[in-house]
Order: sequence, then C-alpha cells, then structure tokens
Amino acid sequence: MAPAGWTGPLSLCVLLLLTCGFAHAGKLLVVPMDGSHWFTMQSVVEKLILRGHEVVVVRPEVSWQLGRKLNCTVKSYSTSYSLEDQDREFLAFANDQWKGKIQSIFSLLMSPYSGSFDLFFSHCRSLFKDKKLVEYLKETSFDAVFLDPFDTCGLIVAKYFSLPSVIFTRGILCHYLEEGAQCPAPLSYVPRGLLGFSDAMTFKERVRNHIMHLEEHLFCHHFLKTALEAASEILQTPVTAYDLYSHTSIWLLRTDFVLDYPKPVMPNMVFIGGINCKQGKPLPMEFEGYINASGEHGIVVFSLGSMVSEIPEKKAMEIAAALGKIPQTVLWRYTGTRPSNLANNTILVKWLPQNDLLGHPKTRAFITHSGSHGIYEGICNGVPMVMMPLFGDQMDNAKRMETKGAGVTLNVLEMTSEDLENALKAVINDRSYKENIMRLSSLHKDRPVEPLDLAVFWIEFVMRHKGAPHLRPAAHDLTWYQYHSLDVIGFLLAIVLTVAFIAFKCCACGCRKCCGKKGRVKKAQKSKTH
Repeated sequence: MAPAGWTGPLSLCVLLLLTCGFAHAGKLLVVPMDGSHWFTMQSVVEKLILRGHEVVVVRPEVSWQLGRKLNCTVKSYSTSYSLEDQDREFLAFANDQWKGKIQSIFSLLMSPYSGSFDLFFSHCRSLFKDKKLVEYLKETSFDAVFLDPFDTCGLIVAKYFSLPSVIFTRGILCHYLEEGAQCPAPLSYVPRGLLGFSDAMTFKERVRNHIMHLEEHLFCHHFLKTALEAASEILQTPVTAYDLYSHTSIWLLRTDFVLDYPKPVMPNMVFIGGINCKQGKPLPMEFEGYINASGEHGIVVFSLGSMVSEIPEKKAMEIAAALGKIPQTVLWRYTGTRPSNLANNTILVKWLPQNDLLGHPKTRAFITHSGSHGIYEGICNGVPMVMMPLFGDQMDNAKRMETKGAGVTLNVLEMTSEDLENALKAVINDRSYKENIMRLSSLHKDRPVEPLDLAVFWIEFVMRHKGAPHLRPAAHDLTWYQYHSLDVIGFLLAIVLTVAFIAFKCCACGCRKCCGKKGRVKKAQKSKTH
C-alpha cells in the first residue's frame, strides 16, 4: 500500500495519464463499409470517441450493421436501392459460392452475380447527391478521414475534400495496395490474392502467380468500373484507381506476420492483426450449460460467419453426419433449415458468443470459414481449426494457417462427410495442432503495444500532423520506366555498346593497317626477287 503522503501526487499522475489523450482532440470523419468489416472498425471509432474526439460517421440509410447506435454524430443519406435489394443481391452471391470457387479476377468478372458489388459501388453517388450533407461536410473542418476502402467511397470523399486519409482493411483486391503504397511485392515468393498459395511456391505455382498478376492489371479496372465512373463524375475529372489509393497517409492492415508470410512493407503500413481479439467474458447460462453437459470430451465451435445464413441441403446433411461421429458437443451457429439427420451432440443456435466460447478451456476445435476475424480469435485463444473457406481472402487465410500446422483446410465444395470427420479427429487428437496454434498465440500476444492502441495512435498522428507526408516514398513521383531504372539501364547499356563499338572499330582499323603494311612488305619483297 502506498504511503499516505504519496496519495496526492499519485492521483495527479493517474489523472494526467488518463487525460493526456484529450489534449489534442480533433475532428474525424468516418466512412465505413457495411457487414463484418464494421465490427472491428467500430471498436476503433468508439475508443476515439472516448478519447474526446469529435467523430462524424457518414453511412447509407440502407445497411445491415451500420445502424447500431453510436455515441457520436451520425449522418445518413438515402440510396437508390432498398434493404431487400441488398439482401437479395448478397444472398445470390453467397449461394453462388456453393457452386464454384472464385480463384481469379477473370472468374470473378464472369460470375453472374459480380454485379452485386455494383450496389455498394453506386451509393457514393447518392452521398454526393445529398447537397445538405455535402455542404455540412465541407463546412466542418475535419482533420482526417478514417475509411474502409472496399467500396472506394471513403477514398472519393477524402480526395473531394482534400483530407488526409487512414485506411482500415485486411487487404485490397488486386494490386492496388502495392501500387497505392508503392510497395514491392516480388512474385517469386509473395502469392497473389485468391490463389491460396504459400510463400514456398512450386515452378507451376509461380507461373500461375505471374499470370494472376497479369490478370489483375488487365481486368481489375473492369471490376471497379462503376466505382471509377462515380469517382470521375463526382470529382469532375477522369480518375484511376491509383489516383484514389495513392494519397493514403496510413494503411492500418488487419494482419500481422504471425498469420501472413514475410514480405516487403512500406513505412506507412501499420499491422494491427488481432485487433478484434478481446478478453473473454463469462458465458451466458445457456452456453455454460452446454459446456458443462459436454463432460470430458469438451466442445467444438462451428460458425461460417455472420454473412452465411444458408447451406445447400445436401451439403448441410453431409456436415451434420460428420459432426454426429465425434464425441464432442458441437455448437453450430446456423440460421438455415435444420438438417433432418442432425445428431444429438449437435446444437443449432442462431447466435453464439464466439470469442468467449473459443477462450473456454473445454473448447477442442473451431470449424470456421477462415474470415480474418474468426482466424484471429482462433489464434488469440489457441484453438486448432478446421477451415472451410468460401470466398475473398478466406482461401489465403486458410492456406497460411495450414502451412503453419495450426489447422486443416477442406474444399467445402468437394469434401465428403468422412473428410470433415477425419479433419476434426486430426486437429482434436493430434497434439501437434494444439502445440502449433499455442506457439502462434504466444508469438501474436508478445507485442509492445496492443493493436487497438496502435490503430488509435496512428489515426491521431494523422489528425495532429494533417497527414504523414514524410512517410510517402519518392516512387510516387517517378514514371514507370524511372521506377524500374529502365532509363538508367538504357543509358549505361548505350555507353557500353558505344565503347564496345569504338573499341571494335579501333581494333578493326588497327588490324587493317597492320595487315596492309604486311601486304605491302610482301609485295615489295616479291618484286625484288623478280
């Protein structure tokens, strides 16, 4: 216990520490993305509000998750589509993933439901059609924009109002992260997205990696066509994806090198993987009862994420059959039709406290779709995984965990009931999976600053300094041939060739002169003999 004489100074120090974050309170504009993207972004926004910043969130009236109450100013704008339209388009896209996986940009463009993305890309037009909202945003002197780049609207807003931006994302589809940050990404060991490759690629995989990179440059602008047309219309000038991404002050990337493979990074890239991990809370009585009833075998947590509500009947029955063959109690978050062959050990719930369940000592395995939120909760809590990726970055996340020996990946379209059964028994009974995930968990938690605090620091840094221009590489000011030093190579090659040519000519001239003299001497000798 501290001496009585120290009480006053200690209280003063604690007060100063608690209030130091409020000294530079500023104004922050937030342009979020709907769906699961908002879950962790919201936690950052809430902490910034607690630190005294004036936060304004701009969102469409039609949304799944953005309508949740926030203790800040929320400005909404009407959209050209209804919630029913959004539900229908996404459901069609999600159902299409059960027919075939998208593992290239070309197949994404050829998908009959690729137009569902245009729904998200179109709402920025609706924002700028709201003249009162635009005028309000113009009159409010914001210090920065905090945004999710998926629908590009936040990027357009930042460029329109000439505000420094902080991007919050797991990654960017196509090559726009590397291009926007001018970050090298050697194709020999940095796999492109969607492919599900490791960093130790075979020759065949490296060829495919190069082809994928070429596909990105050929087709990605078609994928963003609606978004770029909207940006050009709003900014009243032709706009490319590079124009939008290249002015980012800080990239807050929801990954780290416990999950990801080592690769080159730039100084304005900040890694905040595991930002969604929280200390487990006491479980609701219902779930506590399920765990207690599981006995010594424990439980398996099964969730394919908040955005997957329905599984084709035949596949659901195959999954249910496999779950019935393990001794563990399975808590399956599922809102679709109940499989007719559901076993007694499998309990269907419409919602479950995933992180809290994963943190329970009786949890033996985690069946996941390999979304970044679920993967990091599995890492943080040290639970081996059976991964069934469906779309987006899920294939890549699953491959990374598999190569680190922390789980088993199944092709959800081709797997049988026996495949799932064997995978579950492997991760539960083979101690190597538990040891590997615990090692990853230990590495992930061994850090000087918590990801949430790191994210808040860099947002406040950009707000204080009106950007981070000192972290912007000079590569942005170079042409493509200057960046690859083709002009220097050409210049040096020209010098070498010129020197070689002059040397060749000198040698040739010398040889001719030498040969000419010898010829004249021989002719003179012959004439004397005659």
